[in-house]
Amino acid sequence: MTRGSTGTRTLIVEDHTLFAESLEIALSIEGYDVQRLAVPSSATTTASLLASVARVRPRIVLLDLDLGSFGDGTRLINPIARMGANVVVVTASLDRARWGECVRYGARKTMSKAQPLQEILAVVRRINHGLPVMDVQEREDLLALWHHERQDRQERRRRLEELTAREREVLGHLMAGHPVRDIARLSVVSEATVRTQVKSILAKLEVSSQLAAVGLAFSLEWQPPTVHRVS
Repeated sequence: MTRGSTGTRTLIVEDHTLFAESLEIALSIEGYDVQRLAVPSSATTTASLLASVARVRPRIVLLDLDLGSFGDGTRLINPIARMGANVVVVTASLDRARWGECVRYGARKTMSKAQPLQEILAVVRRINHGLPVMDVQEREDLLALWHHERQDRQERRRRLEELTAREREVLGHLMAGHPVRDIARLSVVSEATVRTQVKSILAKLEVSSQLAAVGLAFSLEWQPPTVHRVS
């Protein structure tokens, strides 16, 4: 039995086949004109994927964020919204700052895949009937989390930029899993010198361990200068 969907064209952009099929069946039963966009198994350009979305001309798009080899689906939100579609993000990510980023770029709603399917369908129904799906407080809370995370990320990147050229090389070695003694041998300096450099790195990054420094660098997808392989 349909609920007044009047064949609303709905597109599912999701690389998890079982979840996508569940959504497709549930929406079809309610009378929506549902299509699934096949997410390429190999890397493709954003423009190519957006062209596929545009050909469907959906009114509602259910979008995952983690799209396999394509990568982060966040970059699709604004272009799809600008096409006139209502974007509902349905994701396994529980990072609410990331949810706020989705709202910032134009998503009408961000939801967890762990939520009951009926709750996802209820959001689609409300959008189809022109009703709000997110109150002002929820929106402001998510945007505040995104803004805070963005500022924090910028601050962590600023700390990385304060490293000297030599400290960047040492951090690169640490990211590659090289111990202090091997870094010293490769650089033809004493272990004490390298330990002093590591201590300076930790102080500038405001972390208490080599592991934390490496984790910070990886979290920002920081690229160290090319370092020589330790044999």
